[in-house]
Amino acid sequence: MPPDATTSTPAKIETPSSLNVSVLQTSERDYDSLFERVAWVYVFCREHLFRDDTKRIITALWPEGRPGPGTQLIELGCGPGFYSCRLAERFPDMLITGVDRSESQLRWARERAGALGLNNCRFRRINALELSYSDAEFDIVLASRLFTILPEQNRGIAEMYRVLKPRGRCFIAEPRYAFRASIPLFAMWLLAGLNRSQNGYREPYKATVFSRRAFENLFPTQPWKNIRIWQEGRYQYALCEKG
Repeated sequence: MPPDATTSTPAKIETPSSLNVSVLQTSERDYDSLFERVAWVYVFCREHLFRDDTKRIITALWPEGRPGPGTQLIELGCGPGFYSCRLAERFPDMLITGVDRSESQLRWARERAGALGLNNCRFRRINALELSYSDAEFDIVLASRLFTILPEQNRGIAEMYRVLKPRGRCFIAEPRYAFRASIPLFAMWLLAGLNRSQNGYREPYKATVFSRRAFENLFPTQPWKNIRIWQEGRYQYALCEKG
């Protein structure tokens, strides 16, 4: 949706406290995840170690300053809801959906949204590779650090493209340096080893980090109308527009 576009504002979506049923049922296998077993470690890293790209996201997506009323945004791999809640608080007329595979991370996200009194964001337990949403449902797709652990990046890009409306845009932020990007995984594996045997966890020991060329090559797998790639310090970014 263009920055100056306007639509009628739909009814408010359900509040975080009302979301008691996740899209996926939690099973014992789901807890074979570091993001479930030692969830607080990633939450700490997101709060205190990672770059806050809120201003970059807003500047890139809405150069004129704000989204139109009723803009629908989905954040993939939202974790503890850092960006979803920040954007929901900043733009109360926007409707935000945060999705993640980890129920523990989503619990943190819902608590954050509840503490802020937000009623324009919700959190769902959904795999970013199998989004349970219709084609062309969202105006904006947001993903930060998703590809560091996502096993099938091209499939993830295809899902992003699929759920975007025509003229919708996708903003992706990824770290550039493997050691620093892997700190959360290092820490979670260490604590998991201290608390229980290290077997069965699905996460890698080291984060996936792309060279500039490899990062650029992710996006032409879909027929984007426009693709912009740039680097700033320890991160690289992509802004893609669907035709």
